Amino acid sequence: MNTYRLSEAGDGFWARRMKLVRDTVVPMQHAILENRTPDAEPSYAIENFRIAAGLADGEFHGLLFQDSDLAKWIEAAAYCLKSSPDKELERQVDAVVDIIGKAQQSDGYLNTYFIIKEPGKRWTNLRECHELYCAGHLIEAAVAYYEATGKPAFLDTMKRVADHIDSRFGPAPDQLHGYPGHPEIELALIRLYHAANEPRYFRLAQYFIDQRGTQPYYYEEEYARIKGEEYFGGLHELGREYAQWHAPVREQRDAIGHAVRGLYLYAAMARCAAETNDSSLAAACDALWDSAVNRRMYITGGFGATHHGEAFASDYELPNDTAYAETCASVAFILFARGMLNLKRDGAVADEMERALYNGVLPGMQLDGTRFFYVNPLEAVRGVSGVSPEHRHALPERQKWFACACCPPNLARLIASLPDYAYDADDDSITIHQYLGGVCELPTAGGVAITHDSNYPWDGHLSWAVCPSQPGVRFALHIRVPRWCKDARFYIDGAEQPVEGNILNGYITITRDWPAAATVVLDLPLIPRKVYSNSHVRENAGRVALMCGPLVYCLESTDNPAPLSALRITKDAPAIVGPYDEALLGGARMLSVEGERLICEDGLYSDSPPAFEKITLKAIPYYAWANRGLSDMSVWICE
Repeated sequence: MNTYRLSEAGDGFWARRMKLVRDTVVPMQHAILENRTPDAEPSYAIENFRIAAGLADGEFHGLLFQDSDLAKWIEAAAYCLKSSPDKELERQVDAVVDIIGKAQQSDGYLNTYFIIKEPGKRWTNLRECHELYCAGHLIEAAVAYYEATGKPAFLDTMKRVADHIDSRFGPAPDQLHGYPGHPEIELALIRLYHAANEPRYFRLAQYFIDQRGTQPYYYEEEYARIKGEEYFGGLHELGREYAQWHAPVREQRDAIGHAVRGLYLYAAMARCAAETNDSSLAAACDALWDSAVNRRMYITGGFGATHHGEAFASDYELPNDTAYAETCASVAFILFARGMLNLKRDGAVADEMERALYNGVLPGMQLDGTRFFYVNPLEAVRGVSGVSPEHRHALPERQKWFACACCPPNLARLIASLPDYAYDADDDSITIHQYLGGVCELPTAGGVAITHDSNYPWDGHLSWAVCPSQPGVRFALHIRVPRWCKDARFYIDGAEQPVEGNILNGYITITRDWPAAATVVLDLPLIPRKVYSNSHVRENAGRVALMCGPLVYCLESTDNPAPLSALRITKDAPAIVGPYDEALLGGARMLSVEGERLICEDGLYSDSPPAFEKITLKAIPYYAWANRGLSDMSVWICE
């Protein structure tokens, strides 16, 4: 198992965010889950477990899947404990875990909605009721907490839940032949299989994956049994594609339906294919990846083009101002990317993971960690965004919490677990997918400690100190070189090495007998660049986006005159990156580029052409927008 340590020294971009999650986000979310934050939407998540455990009186409050918010918080806390031990946080988690254990029913069942409110309707509406989804998140939390602390109580509770589910679902005549309406438990069962060394859990994950979309369609039979009773009105009318049960997974080729559900499913498919060397499942993952990334992904690594069903739209249908791009969808995509990297070391996959980390997930959180976006539009206009009916979902300011609060704890658990996405290790190799400051101890070749130091993405000078516990051991070190970098250089102990011929599938490979200490440096020139859409993306015709390194930039009316739609970038003008400014948005570099402002103020329509005023446009990292008050924002700018 990999061990990662946060240093209190300057550990770079992501380590600072991990500390923010540890010091601010996790404590704040615990208070909200305990209903101790008056200015936040009430959660009731912990109180529901108290009521289910018989420790308090009352009714169930919240949504059907309220349990999952608490599960994701526990998982985030567990990752924080893994990299930074904290007795008080551990005490808080232990108290919550004790309540969860007391809420568990004698047969292993655990779901507060059905324990409190409708105990006679367990497992009767899989399509809507999220029982398996909530169980999955609780299982993942239990595995993470066991790995962080070694305490078995929560893991034992969730093993009993998994045993109960295993007894109820499967191919036998007396079992339910269904699968989760919202995929997630498949990923959890694979993790539980490894933590508990119990193959039954993996077989159950396989069953849920393989059963999905087979005929007769389980959900149509279920709908007939419950006589059309629905918890969420209109869900049945969204069709089979909405929850990806329109076809068996090996036959699915297009990323379709609810984006978060689909990406969780694809992540589990990739993990399962990697575990079993299943070529047909891997082929389906390749096709779904191609569909999602090359035809249905925003430049930010966002997914879900429409609020109707929170869903993928058709190929190249990527509106900016009405984008859904749910934070949870980018989290789920990163899980999918992690699964694809388990199938094959591929720098193109890790590049897209990086895109989504910086530009899809991170915008979901205020710079101070206290407010969150559910939806991440690529264009915002004051008085329109969050106001007009078709833009009401695309809020221009982050919120403290949500009635449906899936995104804030999901973002927290992902950022807290970043070491699992940065490194891979086996007996004779180490792979660095992402650039994460701090110290990571890996089991390769008897044990290797890698310390990474950089100011990426503000500076492209990346340095790793490689220290094997046994000097002279031989292993391969693979370091990703992003596709956007055209002139990478790398050095070992100060001596420049040839890049040409040393890159395979997007990674520089160094295979050698390693001394007691070595320094590997990768230099990536950070040159601002203009990015253009495929011509089929009609919303972006004649428009350009700005990027520098992995970061997508945007214009805000805080720095530029409104309306932003009247601004144009001069076609041949290069974007210029400014100096790093610690006072700018928590530390950032601003881009500037020469352009023009169109002025046409003679009524709503005019026969006179607009006047042009030369102007210098200023752009900030997209993840940091909406941190300086209400403003207009745009990622795509006319050229």
